Amino acid sequence: MASVTSGWSTPLSSTSTLSSPPSPRPNKLADVSKANSSSNPPTQASNLIEFIASRSSASSSIYVYDVAEQVGFGTLTKEWAKAHRDTATVVDLQTRAGAGLTLVGRLSQGTSHDAAKGTVLTAYTTPSGLALMAPSFAHLPPASPTSRLIIQTPMVTPVGDTLTLSPTLAPIASAWSILPDDITVLLSSTPQQSVDFAALSYKLTASHVIHLFDHHSASRETGHVIAPLSKQVGDAVPNIHDAVRQAGYSFFEYHGDATAKIVIVLLNGPLALTLKTIANSNQETGVGVVIVNVFRPWDEATLQAVIPSSVTTVHVLDDVPNAVTQGSLYVDVFGALWNAAPKRTIHPHRITPSLTRKFTTEGNAFFDFIQEIVHVNLQAPKSPNLKKLLLFSTPQSPLSALSGFLEELFSAKSGITSRLLIDHDVFSKPGGITASRLLISRNDAKDLVPIPIALPLDPNSTGHADFLGILDQQLLKSHSLLKHAKAGSIVLVATSWTAAEFASNLPEGLSSLIHERQLNIFTIDASGISASLAGAQGPVQDAVQNLLVEIAFLKLYLGPSATDDNLLHLARQHFADDIQGVGLEKIITHASTSLECVDIPPFDESAVASPDERPSLKEFECNAIAVEVIGGKTIVNGARLGSWHDAAKHLLFPAVYAPTQEQSGEFDALRNPALRPEVPETTFLVTCTVNKRLTPMEYDRNVFHLEFDTSNTGLTYAIGEALGIHGWNDDEEVLDFCAWYGVDPSRLVTIPVGPEDSRMHTRTVFQVLQQQIDLFGRPPKSFYTDLAEYAKVDVDCYALRFIGSPEGSSTFKKLSEKDTVNFADVLKKYGSARPGIERLCEMIGDIKPRHYSIASAQSVVGDRVDLLVVTVDWVTPTGSPRYGQCTRYLAGLKVGQKVTVSIKPSVMKLPSDSKRPLIMAGLGTGAAPFRAFLQHRAWLAQQGQEVGPVYYYFGSRYQGSEYLYGEEIEAFILDGIITRAGLAFSRDGPKKVYIQHKMLEDSEALVDMLHDNNGVFYLCGPTWPVPDVHEALVNALVKFKGSDPIKAGEYLENLKEEERYVLEVY
Repeated sequence: MASVTSGWSTPLSSTSTLSSPPSPRPNKLADVSKANSSSNPPTQASNLIEFIASRSSASSSIYVYDVAEQVGFGTLTKEWAKAHRDTATVVDLQTRAGAGLTLVGRLSQGTSHDAAKGTVLTAYTTPSGLALMAPSFAHLPPASPTSRLIIQTPMVTPVGDTLTLSPTLAPIASAWSILPDDITVLLSSTPQQSVDFAALSYKLTASHVIHLFDHHSASRETGHVIAPLSKQVGDAVPNIHDAVRQAGYSFFEYHGDATAKIVIVLLNGPLALTLKTIANSNQETGVGVVIVNVFRPWDEATLQAVIPSSVTTVHVLDDVPNAVTQGSLYVDVFGALWNAAPKRTIHPHRITPSLTRKFTTEGNAFFDFIQEIVHVNLQAPKSPNLKKLLLFSTPQSPLSALSGFLEELFSAKSGITSRLLIDHDVFSKPGGITASRLLISRNDAKDLVPIPIALPLDPNSTGHADFLGILDQQLLKSHSLLKHAKAGSIVLVATSWTAAEFASNLPEGLSSLIHERQLNIFTIDASGISASLAGAQGPVQDAVQNLLVEIAFLKLYLGPSATDDNLLHLARQHFADDIQGVGLEKIITHASTSLECVDIPPFDESAVASPDERPSLKEFECNAIAVEVIGGKTIVNGARLGSWHDAAKHLLFPAVYAPTQEQSGEFDALRNPALRPEVPETTFLVTCTVNKRLTPMEYDRNVFHLEFDTSNTGLTYAIGEALGIHGWNDDEEVLDFCAWYGVDPSRLVTIPVGPEDSRMHTRTVFQVLQQQIDLFGRPPKSFYTDLAEYAKVDVDCYALRFIGSPEGSSTFKKLSEKDTVNFADVLKKYGSARPGIERLCEMIGDIKPRHYSIASAQSVVGDRVDLLVVTVDWVTPTGSPRYGQCTRYLAGLKVGQKVTVSIKPSVMKLPSDSKRPLIMAGLGTGAAPFRAFLQHRAWLAQQGQEVGPVYYYFGSRYQGSEYLYGEEIEAFILDGIITRAGLAFSRDGPKKVYIQHKMLEDSEALVDMLHDNNGVFYLCGPTWPVPDVHEALVNALVKFKGSDPIKAGEYLENLKEEERYVLEVY
């Protein structure tokens, strides 16, 4: 008996078909690289791009940034590198500010190996990652045939509360204008164009290249036959115009009316592809579209030539982060056309991430938007021969492979094109949910509409699918899926429910939807039938189950022509006549006889519950991309999963669930007092593993997340404790001071170990001023008096003595608080006072550790400690920039850098009883200890312990820029760890809203928790809201507990003594 395999050459089992179709094998891709269009196996374009980029003949090294692998790009390259010698060396990198400096350094310096072979580096990143890398590109050396950089960039960005994947280019809106002139920017939208431009990137020898391609949909589709790049393109083409022309493309594409009066210009991508279809369907409406394939170098003359002379109005669509940001494309188009004849009116349209999300998920939203801006009555594109199939399943179900079988079934037919896109939602259901969209059309279809727009998963859908398959009966009860079925269409449900049970299990409201749209509901018990035919669970039963549902689908899809003979003929294309003892004919007979039409009873309006009482059905949102690697294992968003339940965790907490990084070097000085002998605390040497900015680059506050590896250090900490950072002064400032002071930084000095310590130690001047002495700290009044003794000029001596005297208090206050002078400033201001360096060190004193609330629970993260930090910087009245010593040090930490730390106890402690209610209020980085609290409570709940309610209040200025750990907070809310969240973003609305206002909304519940249920209140952050928060609680006690203001205030003071009213403010 023949073994049963799927069309993907993968055994049909629940472990090997988690994602369908699997990723192609390297040997299969090797064949593709040599194939012509007729022999090319249908393969995802993104996999071909990885294959092209990762060949050692194309790249000397591949740098895979974490953000790329988190959207399913780069995983295969890493797998191939482990198994095949013809794959370039792969380096993992984390995305942070200055992320491109590693690439710049490698290109600038190279290695002896590079000198012989050349240095062509490839990086994988996303638009968000590219925005962080872009400032580094100013330092790139000139591109040459043997030294250049190619960045393959999948257009995918997580947006919104549920991190829905979007093709928006908004994150890099600010980067376009700072790119050097020798960087070429290519944009592609179709699978064929994406592969062509990827190959073209390695043939452009006179420039660095950024290639952005549609990984949101087109490059992940299967079913396309992709031809190799035209042979007319030489192996080395220095001129970008020649290369693009030889490849069969142009800088700008024009589509639509040849005598148009209105033209829309936009960068290539899924929306451009959609607009192309609209324009080609409205040839005589006076509307055209210009699609930008090559954004850099910007070619004004070619743009002017491609726009018809009849055009009077130009609309420019720009992806931007918000509605007030001016897009670079508009600036370029305006510059090209404003002074050219004939005169044209040019209008900018700012496409924000929320708009992009709307255009790619809501029916005709983009078409309606285009009609609105051009003021022309357009006809929506029609595809009479296009059939749209939509299947919902769960990833680990045997039926998750069904969409792949169906795609192969149709693609095998001559004259038929089938396109399959598989998306995953790991948030809305434990274990995840999969949506497979399959479009079937004739080969003569002219334009390619992106699948998410042709078959949108619209939360307000009026029905787009011609056929809807629900392959897990429980999804009907948890998700709103039936609304995606078009009126009069067929719905097939794989279920063990009988017809009567099916009707009773339908959530309220769905029966009316079925009747309103006249949906035809069919069911088949594929699991039960396959068990009776194939016996125990395993690959055979999985294969039979898939075949049963495939036959049921074909019977419904083909209608009267679905005779048993025809079905047998089709089934033999994928399966042997005998599947481990189960004959195909027997399976087809069971599928035909078991397919049951369900008659749903009429809708009973009298039994309708109020909207508040109805069960809430969830929406599907794509927030995860799965990649199957060699061996059948599945990697989701860069995480190698033990199960699909881990996917949401990895998506929300990528740092926590990231693969362990190999450590280099030895861990020395563990609990070693010689590490910092001047410090009385026990210190530990930890390693920085993550330094990631959380706020946008253009935002005026740099809030960043740090992680330190504590393995083998002996460091332990309790929840709520603080980490003392023993920071260093800035290297350049220390060297500049040494040069000005006239002291050799390498000179040895012997100074006391500490202020009250009789021990001495010897170090270089540079080491002492960098690591120990608080040279750039605020001087006390006594320093002026002490320094006066060394002044050689009378004026300096008198001035210093005056400032240090009682009469000079106002001058001292101005210098300290307004001018914010430091020790170095004072020495430079009174330059005749120069004590010897040893004496100066004694006068200034040591750098004190800065303490930061720990933002992690060791019970959850293990040998790691996390911090949440905001950079402190300001400008003095004289215009000089100033930086907080420790936050500057932390912001500049490199991954792998060692840091000396200590632990400090804190008043922020969790009660021992996990059932006690908690009220947590944090402003800005004051959220840090509460992240640790929430992690620990989530861990307790996971262990099966009962946990009490948690009210979480958080305040910052803007939600879009400063919702710190927002994704994690939303996950805690979804999981029920946070009972209620009061989020106050003071600058987002017309009226400023702070956390005390959110607390007032819940005042009755808060005082019940404190007064009646032994709850604990915590406030962490700046001091300014303390009076208002105190007043809010006092007023609530008066209103709801019958207290008076004095007694209520005394009650809160007593809570402080009981450690139930805890303030950690600064």
